[in-house]
Amino acid sequence: MPLEPSSNFTQASSWANDWETLFYFEVGIFIFFSVLIFSLILYFAIKYRRRPGNEAAPPTKDHLPLEVTWTVVPAAICVVMFVWGASLFIRNGLPPAGATEIFVVGKQWMWKIQYPDGRRDINELHVPVGVPIKLTMASEDVIHDFAIPAFRIKKDVVPGHYTTLWFTATKTGTYHLYCDQYCGTSHSAMVGWVIVMEPAQYAQWLSGGGGGGGGGKSLAAAGADLYKQYACSTCHDTGRGPSFVGVYGSTVKLTSGQTVKADDAYIRESILNPSAKIVAGYTPIMPTFQGQLSEEQILQLTAHIKSLAKSDADGRKVAKP
Repeated sequence: MPLEPSSNFTQASSWANDWETLFYFEVGIFIFFSVLIFSLILYFAIKYRRRPGNEAAPPTKDHLPLEVTWTVVPAAICVVMFVWGASLFIRNGLPPAGATEIFVVGKQWMWKIQYPDGRRDINELHVPVGVPIKLTMASEDVIHDFAIPAFRIKKDVVPGHYTTLWFTATKTGTYHLYCDQYCGTSHSAMVGWVIVMEPAQYAQWLSGGGGGGGGGKSLAAAGADLYKQYACSTCHDTGRGPSFVGVYGSTVKLTSGQTVKADDAYIRESILNPSAKIVAGYTPIMPTFQGQLSEEQILQLTAHIKSLAKSDADGRKVAKP
């Protein structure tokens, strides 16, 4: 890590300019109307001040065009700011297809980073420049908030849920990483670094050539070990429970008649609270693993289940060898 990280005022991601443009637009609007309103107050206070012989205020008259103007213009500006902000918020929650997924677990008082190949970091996130990165985040204890000021992004990391955040770094360098949600006595020490590298340098680091060692087993391989350790195959590979082959990303029909998408959140809930959503045609025989698996292990099992979906030449879903 460089001794002098880049300033938090640096624009270092594809989101930085978008959010700053909206921010400065809103600040400009607030300054304009604040100056206008207080200037008019001062002007009218002086012009219509009480004078000898002019004690009573003259009757006021309605001015419909003026009233319509000062109602419609602020309303239109508010609509513009809402639509602009909402569009950025929605885009920020929809990572592009093919984005590199990295997993983040918040814990008092550190950030645990895990890469798909199995490499792990504490309080350091390494990413390649110019490549979309999707962060899948969870908390092991309390609410945290993952924030990178130079990227102009932040999002709460809530226990019991997955939250996602994505960005594309545009400048190489080292940037501050903070927890922006008070999370306990050592909240101020829950800091880290985002290290943006050239793609070739990142690939070298990821393979272990960057001076930190390799990552050992991949997430999917570690998940496969857990799958065997907890005897998941006893049911899910014998027909007693639903098969995991090709299930990730599909639509699952439940006994209630409803359907649900088999995403990360659904798999997590099925592991920790299997009776919450019962797949049609099956009975609720799966025990809960609440308290037996850490968030990291759940992410590993999820990665294994994802790896079981692979299309053959005919488009059918088959298990990976």
